[in-house]
Amino acid sequence: MLSWFSNGRFPLYLAPMAGVSDKIFRQLCKERGADVLVTEFVSSEGVFRRNARTRGYLDFDAIERPIGVQLFGGNAEHMAEAARAVVEWVQPDFIDLNFGCPVNKVVAKNGGSALLKDCPTLGTVAEAVVRAVAPLPVTAKIRTGWDDATVNAVRVAQLLESLGIAALAVHGRTRAQGYSGAADWDVIAQVAAAVSIPVIGNGDLFSAADVARRRTESGIAGAMIGRAAMSSPWIFSQTKHYLATSELLPPPEPAEKWALIQRHCELAVAECGVEDLAMRSMRGRLMAYSKGLPGSKLLRERFQRVSTLQEVEEIASLHLATCLEAA
Repeated sequence: MLSWFSNGRFPLYLAPMAGVSDKIFRQLCKERGADVLVTEFVSSEGVFRRNARTRGYLDFDAIERPIGVQLFGGNAEHMAEAARAVVEWVQPDFIDLNFGCPVNKVVAKNGGSALLKDCPTLGTVAEAVVRAVAPLPVTAKIRTGWDDATVNAVRVAQLLESLGIAALAVHGRTRAQGYSGAADWDVIAQVAAAVSIPVIGNGDLFSAADVARRRTESGIAGAMIGRAAMSSPWIFSQTKHYLATSELLPPPEPAEKWALIQRHCELAVAECGVEDLAMRSMRGRLMAYSKGLPGSKLLRERFQRVSTLQEVEEIASLHLATCLEAA
């Protein structure tokens, strides 16, 4: 049903990340080898109420396919109606259900990982959406459980499979962990062994070698990369090369990294139409890009104040000159 898993393929997903995996960043990652993309999570209630801002999160270009729209919510009827509306509006390749978000404002509305401690409602939501958009595939993302005392990913995965979910991404942390501590890949492996649908592993995949090791150890059918892509979008092409050849590619040269950073900024300004506003919103993204660059601490201090493309160009020129002097 999901062609990107056929013929032994091992797809690499860009994780859906609020405020990060917008159209521009998705396309930059696609250019660098990401196989499957998912939108930032979208509120089913926003879609249900035909909220204009919510609809903006659904925007994508044909070049991004295969792409899924990720919905969250705890009302089965509204989730089903929202899923139908999304299919009508933008025709994604699949609908993805967010049963993993740990953020309080989502959990407080009985969305995201809140449903991991309410399996009856989780099942009702999943079944309603599967029926609403059939034959379009529906996938889901979960965590290992609500907390250490309620690790139930295997049971949740089996329930979702029985209700027609086509593939499942598992983040190897509980909701209580948030993004702290280490991802539990033993649980991910248990889920992969317990169901026949593809399981996509997620959590602490910071390099091509990490992905290859976890693939071998856990039996996952694909990998989902999130935070590492924020600082290194080229992780997708590096991983593909390593999986095919067992050869680790060196990281891109600083000039190549800066070309990507500046292009991202230019695209953000063009999309927004207001340079100052766009560049202020890019500050956090620039902070992430600074990771791994020489003198990253100084770069972060400068990125905190940028408001024009010219400033980024000046920072890039100065940094590259410093790198050449140090070489």
